[in-house]
Formats: sequence, C-alpha cells, structure tokens
Amino acid sequence: MTRIFVAAAYGEPEDQHSTLPGEIDRVLAVQETVLLRDRVVQFLRSRNYDAVAVPDEMSLTQAIDWINRRSQQGDLALSLQVASSTHTLRGAAVYHVAYNDERRLQASQLLQAYLRRVPQFSSRGVKSDTQTLLGRLTFCRDTIVPALHLEAGCLNHADDRQILQGQRQEVALGIAEGLAVWSRSLNSGQTAGNSLISLQVNGAEYPEKGVLLDGNAYIPIDLIDQMGIELPLSPSIHRINYGNVVYARAIDLRDFNLAFTWDSKNQTLNLRSILSTLPTAIDRIMGRGTASEVQMMMFLKSSNPDSLTKFYEVPKLYIDEGKIEGVNHDIAFAQMCLETQYLQFSDSVKLEHHNFAGLGGATVDEIGAKFTTPLLGIRAQIQHLKAYACAEPLVQSPADPRFHLVRRGIAPTVADLSGRWSADPDYGTKILAIVKRLYEFADHL
Repeated sequence: MTRIFVAAAYGEPEDQHSTLPGEIDRVLAVQETVLLRDRVVQFLRSRNYDAVAVPDEMSLTQAIDWINRRSQQGDLALSLQVASSTHTLRGAAVYHVAYNDERRLQASQLLQAYLRRVPQFSSRGVKSDTQTLLGRLTFCRDTIVPALHLEAGCLNHADDRQILQGQRQEVALGIAEGLAVWSRSLNSGQTAGNSLISLQVNGAEYPEKGVLLDGNAYIPIDLIDQMGIELPLSPSIHRINYGNVVYARAIDLRDFNLAFTWDSKNQTLNLRSILSTLPTAIDRIMGRGTASEVQMMMFLKSSNPDSLTKFYEVPKLYIDEGKIEGVNHDIAFAQMCLETQYLQFSDSVKLEHHNFAGLGGATVDEIGAKFTTPLLGIRAQIQHLKAYACAEPLVQSPADPRFHLVRRGIAPTVADLSGRWSADPDYGTKILAIVKRLYEFADHL
C-alpha cells in the first residue's frame, strides 16, 4: 500500500526574506502549517491510508533524508505550506519538478481536489519549481519518491486567512482527498513506466537514447561529456545506471546553461545550450541584453496579468537605459521582477515611488529612494548597477542618489550583488533564476 509522507514546510517558494512591516508573524504561519498538516494526516489515517507526519524538528535537508531512508517505490510525499509574506499572492498553488508531465498531472489533480472542498480560494495554478525565486525546490528535486509542494493559502491576505482559520476542517479534508486521489493513481498503475526516449541536441538528432524514469528524463553521461560540461559528483545531480550506462537527470543540468523542452507526442527531449545570440556571459552586468520589448512584455504578463496596466512602457525603458550606459537590460529587468514581484509592489515597495529595485535613499534615515517618473527610477537602477559593475563614467546626468557611495567595479557579476545590493545571500541566484526563465521564454536557451 502507498505510504503518504506529509511535511510541514517553513520556507516559502515565493519569498525567503525576513518578515516585512505589515506581514503576519511567521511564527503564526508555522503554527497554522503544523496544525493543518496534523489534520490532513488524521483524515488520511481515518480512511485507512498509511499517512506519516515528518518530524517538525528537522531541517529541510534532514526531512528529505528522513523520507528517503523510509520510503519505497510507490510512496509519495507532500510539502505543505501556509504562507505569510506580503509578496505572496493570495490563493493556492501546487509546485512540481519542472519538465515532468506525470508530476504536473498529479499536481493538477491535487489542486482540483483541494479547491473542490474550498472553492472560495482563488487558484494560482500548477507551477514548475523553476518559477520559484531560486529556480528550484529542493523538496521536489531531492525527495526520491514523487514529491509536490502545496502552498495552501496566505495568512497575510484577509480572505485567505478567514478561510484557513475559519474552515480548517474543510481545508484539511480537501488536501487529504487530493492526496488520496494521487495515492490511488499510483496503486492502480496509472503512472507511466520506464521507457527509452529520443534526444535532440540544438535541433540535431542524437544517436543514443535517453531514459524516462518516474516522469523524469535522464540523458547519457557521454552526451554530457561531449557538451563540455564538467558534472560534479554532487547529491543534487541524480544519476542512475540503466543497461550498464550511466545517465544523469536532465533537470539537474539546468544550472549548466542548458534548457529543455519535452515533446510528449514524439517522446523526445530537446536540449538546447546557450546560442550565439547571447553576446555576453549570462551573469555579467555590463553587456548587451537580448530580450526584446515584446518578449519582456509577454513574460511580465505571464507572471502578473495586470503588470502592464500602469507600466506598459517599462520594458522599453529598460532596453533604452541599459543601452545608453552599457548595462545588460535583461539583468536589470530581472532584478525589477524580483524586487517588485513582477510589478505587483507591496506596502513597503509602493507603486508611486517608481523605485523598481529597492534602491536606498540619499541618507540613512530614508526608507528608500523616491522618483517622480518610471524613467528616472529605471535610470537610477541602471546607473547603480553600473556603479557596482565597472569604473566607467556615467553617460547621463546622475539620477541614482547613492551612485557616489559605491566602490566602483566591486561587483561585475550578478552573484557579487549578494550581500551588497541586498543582505540576502541568495540575491544573485534569484536574479539569475529569472534571467534563465526569461531566456527560455524568449527561446534564447
């Protein structure tokens, strides 16, 4: 019989910053998450499902290891989260490992069952883990058995809070029913078995086959070597032996500037490396961006349908201002997406301030810089990036109130902004995750 592992998650896919003014205390969110997890497990056990609550005192890595040591083929795992950040949209969303059709279907079934019980919740849909801030969810990637992450709602939004706290029984029952559906599908053999798949590399057919295992595509290690990738012996790189050949999981190679598309009709995995259309290294702040105005507009709308209602000119401004100062507009644009949550803003980042990148004010007692127009806000951001990335003088008059305070050229790459532009040690990683998604969206990878 399928065993169902349920973990209370404390890290949020959409926001990993400390609590901001106006946010619900995270301690309360943790308490709500644990309470909800316990009710879900109770409902499952009452219906004779083998449900296991992952111990709360463990770190994420320890929890994954705990599940991996106890699970066996046919089991499944859910990471459950009640969010608390103002950056998180209201409603429910389920995350799955990217490029896995089987897991996406299971995520959809779980979300549908959940929302049938609590239709008052808005649906944020089913999302791949590449759409999170870090571009990956460790729980979905590193748990051996099929794993999903459910964001059940956000306490910081009044409507969600009323449902989560006022209808706890229905909320927990909806999640339990979704897990029951998922469990039955595994027991009934509805999931696809292992099979060989075709491979294409930059449009050309590759003579050797790949392997589809539990919905994840694996490619031969020889192909990886031929592409010049030095693959580390890391637990985050999943390898298997199949037919006396070593294969690596395709999704784990995304950090090596590879992009993938899955053609389910022809059972073919298409691999693409960085194309010659990218003139500079993907992480260099100084350089020429490649995303067009239309591509950036469509990318924004895919993440926030209302993003261009008041700021339709923003993509063009990034292209124009980046070109003038020699700053890669793709990176500046991605930074804006991170800082404003795709032009959604918040209580601390106000729309009318036109501060698109969390720039500080001219003095330490100012909460943040304020600009009279979007043009000046974007110009200041571009200039501040240039201050960090190189020692060249500005082309235009200074709009950045802190340009003169930066040690010039101290941060030439996106990673160098971590701990400087933001105290978040993953700040550069989050910007790069958005850049990669933008390039995949624009078909540049």
